[in-house]
Amino acid sequence: MLLVDARGVPLSIIVTAANHHDVTQLAATLDAIVAPRPPLAPRACQHLCADAGFVGATADRTMRDHDYTPHVRPRGEERAQRAHGKRARRWVVEVAHSWFTRFRKLLVRFEKMHRSYLALNMLAAAIIAFRHVPAKINIIYG
Repeated sequence: MLLVDARGVPLSIIVTAANHHDVTQLAATLDAIVAPRPPLAPRACQHLCADAGFVGATADRTMRDHDYTPHVRPRGEERAQRAHGKRARRWVVEVAHSWFTRFRKLLVRFEKMHRSYLALNMLAAAIIAFRHVPAKINIIYG
């Protein structure tokens, strides 16, 4: 499971078996965030956008326990908006998944050990995050 910021930069990665639903790993993913959250203004809130797989009281409570304001888009809402002539909105996390598939070693999982696969994902996440560093700081991709 992957958690990204507004630009698509990975914040946390959890590797689980394919038969585990994402909502069961929500708390572990939110606990695994590497970058510290910036301090908020007194009345500001931190938003967390999720897809329809996170509908439910348990996921809502988990997000609120981690001090996020949940925004969960229910199933069929995008289809209804397209029927009224609005464009489909591409989720930021889908862009991040696209960046991860550019690392050919991760496209198909051949690693048998969990820690090897997690290490490769972390390396890919570090490279993706490094590519989003501003050009004044980044001397390689500047």
